[in-house]
Amino acid sequence: MSQQPFQKFINPKNNAAIKEKHKQDKKKAKKQRAADIEKHFQEKRAARTKGFENKPVPEKKSNKRQKYPQHKTETPQKSSFTAEVKTKSALAEMPLNKYLAHCGVTSRRDAVQLIIDGKVAVNKKIVTQPAFKVNEKDEVIYNGKKLFVTKNLVYILLNKPKDYITTTDDPQNRKTVLQLTKNATDQRIYPIGRLDRNTSGVLLLTNDGALTQELTHPSFNVKKVYEVKLDKPLTKVDFEKILNGIKLEDGEIFADSLAYADSKDKSVIGIELHSGRNRIVRRIFEHLGYDVKGLDRVMYANLTKKNVERGKWRYLGEKEIRLLKYMNKQKNISGAGNNKKAIKPNSSEKK
Repeated sequence: MSQQPFQKFINPKNNAAIKEKHKQDKKKAKKQRAADIEKHFQEKRAARTKGFENKPVPEKKSNKRQKYPQHKTETPQKSSFTAEVKTKSALAEMPLNKYLAHCGVTSRRDAVQLIIDGKVAVNKKIVTQPAFKVNEKDEVIYNGKKLFVTKNLVYILLNKPKDYITTTDDPQNRKTVLQLTKNATDQRIYPIGRLDRNTSGVLLLTNDGALTQELTHPSFNVKKVYEVKLDKPLTKVDFEKILNGIKLEDGEIFADSLAYADSKDKSVIGIELHSGRNRIVRRIFEHLGYDVKGLDRVMYANLTKKNVERGKWRYLGEKEIRLLKYMNKQKNISGAGNNKKAIKPNSSEKK
């Protein structure tokens, strides 16, 4: 067999020379390629600036380390593009009612009525469309003051007493819940949902518009537990009626749970609901011929008034806030009425 195919192993000196030549040729080809690329981009830059600059574009010397010189010239363009994207994001448009909520004026739902009533001006013009788009550059005026998007979020739990109304202001100069929390923060806060004037118990106040929207929207089905004091004992027949569903003027309503708070005093009832309908607890019992003497909300979205005296408040903890924001987005809202449960002495679960 011929030794020709194995010559490069037999003669290492010749092999080294071949490798060195190949290396030099490769280096030369690289340098030529870099020069060709540089020339190509110089021609493109010259074509772009033609007519705008009289000075010719100077040729850049090829640099061994600068394999692709065009990347250096394009870097500022990428930076400015990133800055532009961030600016657009910061000034993103949003509906006017959402803007009011983010400014801490009130919830999105209540803001709709303020806008329709012509109480909000954008760039010195009254706007009555809640969906009107605004951004941080626009001048939004409410109640004679320019609004700014809230940065510092506040969350307060209040044990509301009777004779206080859950509004931010009252034309009749009645006492409001904000008078009880006036020393809590310098931010503009508002109550989440409503409690009647004569209803006491757990009430949340915040300036977080997004959280307010979630907790007040029916699809989130927030849990509420009330203690009801009636003018007479609740009969077993009416107990069952409430669990099986009562038809009111605005539709049928079911209690999720119902219990006698004291087996010896059946005029004190515990009731759990997810409905946010107006005066729903009072209307349930009044429909059956009972007079509600006292109504106290003891739980709202898993928050209780424990260790908070009547008329006092406290800040929510980080864990409580996190649970509120990421709580279960409600399981089967349509089946809420089918999971009714009775809790009473010597009674079994109602299917």
